[in-house]
Amino acid sequence: MDSNDSSASDPRALDDEPGVSQKADATGDPLPKSERDSSTRDPEPTGPNVGPGGREIVVPLRLYKTITVFSTLIAVVTFVFGFMLIDAATLQVSLLRTAIATLLSVGGFSLSADLLTAGLALAGVSSIVFGSAVYILGTRFRAQGMGKPQEGSDEG
Repeated sequence: MDSNDSSASDPRALDDEPGVSQKADATGDPLPKSERDSSTRDPEPTGPNVGPGGREIVVPLRLYKTITVFSTLIAVVTFVFGFMLIDAATLQVSLLRTAIATLLSVGGFSLSADLLTAGLALAGVSSIVFGSAVYILGTRFRAQGMGKPQEGSDEG
C-alpha cells in the first residue's frame, strides 16, 4: 500500500461510502454532509420563528416527517369525504344519502329532503374546510436547515 494514500486513515473520506456509518443527530437521522465536520450540533434552534414569509416552526426531521405524513393524510381523507357528502346532497339517489337517511330514521329523526340536502352540503363544505386548515397548519413546520429563504432573493 502506498504511504501517501491518506484516504484509508481519514474517517471523513469514508463517510460517503455505502455500509459505513455516518454521524447522526439527536433523532437518529444522518447529518447532512455540510454539518458532519462542523463543531456545532444544532445550526439552527428549534421552535417558532417569525420571518417575512409568515410564522414557521422548526422541528427535528423525524417530527417533520410525521407531521407531513399525517397532515397530508387527514387532508386527503377529509377532502374526499367532503366531496362525497356534497355529491350525496346534490344527487337524490346516492347510496350515501340513502344510508344516512336510513340511520336517521332508525334513530327516530325524520328530516325533509330539503333539510337533509342542506345538512349534507354544510357537512361536506365543513369537511373540506377542515382538511384545508389541517394541511395549511402542517405546511408551517419545517426541519432544521430546510427551506430558509436567502435574504435579498425573490423567494418567500
